[in-house]
Amino acid sequence: MSIPQSGGGPIESFDQLAAYMEAGCKPKADWRIGAEHEKFGWLTDSRLPLPYAGDRSISAIFAQLQARFGWTPVHEGENVIGLTRNGANISLEPGGQFELSGAPLASTLEVGAELQNHLDEVRAIADPMGVRFLGIGAAPEWTHEQMPVMPKGRYRLMTDYMGRVGTHGTQMMYRTCTVQVNLDYASEADFVQKLRVALALQPVATALFASSPFFEGKPNGHRSWRSRIWRGLDDSRTGMLPFAFQDGMGFQRYVDWVLDVPMYFVYRDGKYIDALGQSFRDFLKGRLPALPGEKPTLSDWADHLTTVFPEARAKKFIEMRGADCGDQAHIAALPAFWVGLMYDQTALDAAWDLVKGLDAETREGLRVAASVSALQGEAGGVRLLDLARAAVGLSHAGLVARGLGEEVQLLPLVESVKTGRVQADRWLDLYNGPWGHDLAPLYPAASL
Repeated sequence: MSIPQSGGGPIESFDQLAAYMEAGCKPKADWRIGAEHEKFGWLTDSRLPLPYAGDRSISAIFAQLQARFGWTPVHEGENVIGLTRNGANISLEPGGQFELSGAPLASTLEVGAELQNHLDEVRAIADPMGVRFLGIGAAPEWTHEQMPVMPKGRYRLMTDYMGRVGTHGTQMMYRTCTVQVNLDYASEADFVQKLRVALALQPVATALFASSPFFEGKPNGHRSWRSRIWRGLDDSRTGMLPFAFQDGMGFQRYVDWVLDVPMYFVYRDGKYIDALGQSFRDFLKGRLPALPGEKPTLSDWADHLTTVFPEARAKKFIEMRGADCGDQAHIAALPAFWVGLMYDQTALDAAWDLVKGLDAETREGLRVAASVSALQGEAGGVRLLDLARAAVGLSHAGLVARGLGEEVQLLPLVESVKTGRVQADRWLDLYNGPWGHDLAPLYPAASL
């Protein structure tokens, strides 16, 4: 969720940075599940992306969500750039991707009900407008020039910077959609174990949820083009974090890495101040060129933590970031998959046993293979289909142990590990078969 963070007051000692993350530790009884997904709005008469302003627009949908369903607006200047209600948020990614960041909930069944309610509300407003929302990992046809630009200062700064580092940054910002889940940890040791399992199994999530085989009107050679884009974005702030598997890993080691990631901005008085490429370490010393003499607050640190993009990201919780958005069943399956692995200790220990022997080269190789070939990929002698079959089995056992009936939400993944096929394979079969290389039918077929 890319809105300004509320972390706290002035940073008076270096130790506060790791303490900020340590403050996220919670007893198991207080663990919650925070699901997020992004989707593309499109106009049914033209198949063009949904603009920010106008009669048929994001702004018009925002206004109706406020009037009819009690959402409260979030402003940046004169523009409404998000909505809040009962612990949930609706926000906008740079190209107008419509994101639900759900409330912290106790079960994945509650998460599924929240998703259903959100989609019902959005459809009630959007359908009469001739607007629908596409659940897919990358924009199948739209060019960069066709994408709307959201009126958010953070994104203006990031767009400029992305054009100067990596090769695919603006594609990520404007033309991809993801689904993720945010999960809690009990202690520093629990944080380390969960982060390691999350990173090592992100290629499995990428493979299972791959749904972006098209880009700029044709097949792109990958099952998950969204994942390929992340590999060409900015090496200083993305990737599989090999250091996380080394001895001595903990909150402080993660902080040290984040401190070495160049800054994007500082948020002050409702405005984003350009700090592109500058150092948070200098900021701690009062030597930030963007704000000479000023020292950061914990809110600044919380903001900076949102500008790193590894495959699994740590804040006061851990974000699982490797999956493409897809259909409703897959959006609901993603939280269930990770909760089954992470919130049952037996399943978590077994998941660590499953991946602890993988070296950094194999983990990275699986990441690449997942983006290209989904479940048919392999690296270092490890087949993603075998790893996925084992991981889904452990997740299923973990959910059964929770005793809430959540395992039903894994059905799309159970089917994939039986057949070796994912959403992207289905779309490619239709494109090469009944659709006759025409992507027009994809829009209604992939709409939520």
